[in-house]
Amino acid sequence: MTKSHQNNTSKLVEAFRKGDRNAFSCLYDMFVQPLFNYGMRLTNDSELVKDCIHDVFVKVYQKRHDNIGYNNFSSYLLISLRNRILDEFRHQTLVTEISVDNCHITRYTPDLEHDYINHENEERHQRKVSHLMDSLTRRQRQVFTLYYLEERKYDDICHIMNMNYHSVRNLVHRGMVRLREAAAV
Repeated sequence: MTKSHQNNTSKLVEAFRKGDRNAFSCLYDMFVQPLFNYGMRLTNDSELVKDCIHDVFVKVYQKRHDNIGYNNFSSYLLISLRNRILDEFRHQTLVTEISVDNCHITRYTPDLEHDYINHENEERHQRKVSHLMDSLTRRQRQVFTLYYLEERKYDDICHIMNMNYHSVRNLVHRGMVRLREAAAV
């Protein structure tokens, strides 16, 4: 996010908190598509994502006088959307349409062979990931850790690694090419 975009967002948030409904509408228009794109990465259910985005903006509107999360409004929205979608996932796993009368109680017996196979598969996957990560250069491993594991934005990575934006993008691209080549072997 550019500095001017952050300043514009900050001004809109401040105007919204003071009661300007047009500012709220502008914030909604500014963030609804990026939020939808982000939500679709978490689930393929577009209606669920739309409902969750709506819930997030309702919450923002209701808490407009609180000063929670407005220092970095875009991050606040993304985190709120992720949490709202996860809440829906939890709710869906707890709620079932099967009647209690139709449930059959079964006793779980641990399957040692199944557990052993799962453990072996997990170790094999970990060895493969280690092998693939070893095929990367030190800087590529660092950028992959920051981008994929810590979920940092390119601007943050640029600042942390003291590199320009295009160099970071090139590191990610070259790292992906190297991983594909190593995985093909």
